[in-house]
Amino acid sequence: MKVLKLSLPLFLVCSLLLNANENHTNLDAYISDLKQEQFRYDYEKNEAEGSILRDSWIAPLQLKYSYVKSKPYSDELTNQNAAIRMDQPIFQSGGIIYGIKFANASKRYSDYSVDVAKRKMIKDTVSILMQIKQADLKEEAQNLQIRNAEINLAQKTEQYLSGQLDSGFLDDAIIQVNLVKQALYDIQTAKEKLINQFSTLSDLSYESAKIPYLELISIDEFLEHNIVLKQNIAEIEKNQYYKNVTIAKYLPKVSLTAGYNWSESEQQFSPNVTFINSLAYYDYGVKAIIALDINTFRDIESVKIDYLKAQVVQKDKQRELTALFSQVLHNIDNFDKKIALSNESMDIYKKLSDDTKELFLAGYKTQYDVDTLRNSFEIQKIDSKVFEIDKQLELLTLYEMYVNQD
Repeated sequence: MKVLKLSLPLFLVCSLLLNANENHTNLDAYISDLKQEQFRYDYEKNEAEGSILRDSWIAPLQLKYSYVKSKPYSDELTNQNAAIRMDQPIFQSGGIIYGIKFANASKRYSDYSVDVAKRKMIKDTVSILMQIKQADLKEEAQNLQIRNAEINLAQKTEQYLSGQLDSGFLDDAIIQVNLVKQALYDIQTAKEKLINQFSTLSDLSYESAKIPYLELISIDEFLEHNIVLKQNIAEIEKNQYYKNVTIAKYLPKVSLTAGYNWSESEQQFSPNVTFINSLAYYDYGVKAIIALDINTFRDIESVKIDYLKAQVVQKDKQRELTALFSQVLHNIDNFDKKIALSNESMDIYKKLSDDTKELFLAGYKTQYDVDTLRNSFEIQKIDSKVFEIDKQLELLTLYEMYVNQD
């Protein structure tokens, strides 16, 4: 897969999700078997409805039979009738071929609609999994924040007891410990909600499931293999063929007609006298029909408007997706800046931590100082990992609509 040549650093390539030979079975593995089964039935329904629509020009063969027994007078009368009739259009001014094309385009549009819904579910599932992994990191970082707050409280307590600080500073330190612990509880609560959401969408264990790492693609690739745009193109084709079908509906139509008829009547005059009359014959021919309707031009104009509107929607959607791509790039760039800032802070804390260890060994600093700086260094490292997942979440927005089936 091509990579957009930008100053933005690229992510690790995950062949599971984005490559030239994308494997939909692997992608489906993120959603549960029950969800997959529902989508499978949607595709099967599209296939069935598409076949019905495609073959709708083939007229049904009508079979009729009736049996009637009556006694209008003193004699009993029995009548039987049977018939086979066919009224098959053989020419509809192009309506037959356009009807088949409309059916095929309708099926493609319906399949793309299912694809879009399925992709959104996969994207939501992976997004929740990424957020759970972020919550794990944030929980780890918050525990370090709590440790630092407790170290600060211990220092303030010692200083207060030795008369170096008044009670106000000690009170602030106690409040700070409570605040960072409350923040931890909030993170854990949010994480549990995410876990519950993930369990309803996936059969995978959130603990062992791996989050995919996506690579950045070019704007041309994003638009060329965009499933939403493909769906819009199918809608344009569907509306175009339906317009042609509607026009053909008001043009001459020729049908082949044929039938076979049989009838038999039986009248009982007396126990020994029965009169039976049978008749059987066939007929065939052709008929031509042209519809003269006051709403002809209004009907045609209506479907023509749908076709023109679909073209405008396609162009507007392409502009919208181009803006979305630019926004994702902008967001990724901001996360890169945050990562760079975290890395700079890591370097600072690393140097301070090393220097503080030396001063501690020399007796000028306490173990509290060493632990605080080490924890701060680890917090910055975790923040950098959180921002990396944020970048993946941004790329997931593009992934939701990107399907390379070449």
